[in-house]
Amino acid sequence: MMMTRSASFRTVALISCFLALAACSKKNKPDLDAGFGDGTGMGQAAPGSKQEFQTVVGDRIYFIVDQVDLTPEARETLARQAQWLLKYQQVTIQVEGHADERGTREYNISLSARRATNARNFLIQQGVPSSRISSIAYGKERPAALCDAEECWSQNRRAVTVITGGTR
Repeated sequence: MMMTRSASFRTVALISCFLALAACSKKNKPDLDAGFGDGTGMGQAAPGSKQEFQTVVGDRIYFIVDQVDLTPEARETLARQAQWLLKYQQVTIQVEGHADERGTREYNISLSARRATNARNFLIQQGVPSSRISSIAYGKERPAALCDAEECWSQNRRAVTVITGGTR
């Protein structure tokens, strides 16, 4: 059976929509087999580099709606970050707090500030000197994903640890 040009276009558009939603819902989790596929996770990233931190350690954590408490997954990621930061003593970081688009600007700035502070405090409790960690709240101003659905909102409720100095 032959498809009409209109039906073919609709099929392509529908598939494109599903692919876009799938990409939107994918969380940024570290790929521990990046590169060599041998489980080392080192791939092309040089030890102590920003790339290693982002791809092997993991540079972001996620929060539940209207929450600032660290999930077990967030604690695991932050523990890996702390281990890496203790290994590379010259590295300085900034923890960025973010919120989804729902709520007022003022509420989301406050919420994202508390998220960044909780992540920062966890790293300090793990032994990372407070002098190496700053934090900033962006609220809903820098979304990671754009759509009016939970798939995107869940990616925007996050704290991102950004290396600000001391790497190669």
